[in-house]
Amino acid sequence: MAMTLTRKPLKWFKTDSNQPRKSFDKDELKALGQSLKKKQLVPVLARADGTVTDGNRRVFGAEIEGLEQLDVIISDEPMTPAQIVEIQLVTALHRADLTPYEQFLGFRDWLAQNSGGTAKELAAIIDRDPSTLVRILSLSKCIQAVQQAAAEDKLGPSEWYAISKVPEAEQEAMLAAKLAGASRDQLEQRGRKLRNGEAPGIKVNRLRIPLGQGRSVTIAGSNLGLDDAIEMLQEALKSARKAQGENLDGKTWVAVMQQKAKAGA
Repeated sequence: MAMTLTRKPLKWFKTDSNQPRKSFDKDELKALGQSLKKKQLVPVLARADGTVTDGNRRVFGAEIEGLEQLDVIISDEPMTPAQIVEIQLVTALHRADLTPYEQFLGFRDWLAQNSGGTAKELAAIIDRDPSTLVRILSLSKCIQAVQQAAAEDKLGPSEWYAISKVPEAEQEAMLAAKLAGASRDQLEQRGRKLRNGEAPGIKVNRLRIPLGQGRSVTIAGSNLGLDDAIEMLQEALKSARKAQGENLDGKTWVAVMQQKAKAGA
């Protein structure tokens, strides 16, 4: 495929919303723009109509710093969506770290654009261990709630891989356990038992329950399961209602509970 190196005004470039990287750090873009002011080491890659196929970060950085032009390699032949995704993915992986979720999106899109393509083939193209791609791509087997948590960086590939190996009906409970503090090993252990026909609850020493608007409830103890959490919350609620009926404030109620706990220890 023939390509031409030239220089184009910034307004000529059309950034591609379909490229793998979905989030950009403004400070990093500013630093990149300042670097481009001194010397542009890597040209932007674009199609003849100005659509950027590699170099969105450079264009954004140049805009922030007020640059007027950038070097660009223009293809004189149309590139398929698969070729564009491949170019973006390979260069993004080598020049700027993608989050695990962004890697998943890039890998998924490459497979979608390359009918019959395999994770092993993609691994060879981007020089990665095939097992790494298998783990990252396993997110596609997870329910939407797990994928959303991955997008928010609340769990990583090793954890969503463990969740992906259990039936969808069990994945929400596995996710809840992870968000409550379960380790990867605990998730894997539960997954193995589920696959063997057992369904024990994950035991943790601390459960943090988000309630929204910055509020949460934390339960601590030894080897706590969901049944333990329910029992403890019911006991605490019963005691709080009794304290309310006695016109106690929250601080006094906690002090009373501490005395009772100490006496019963």
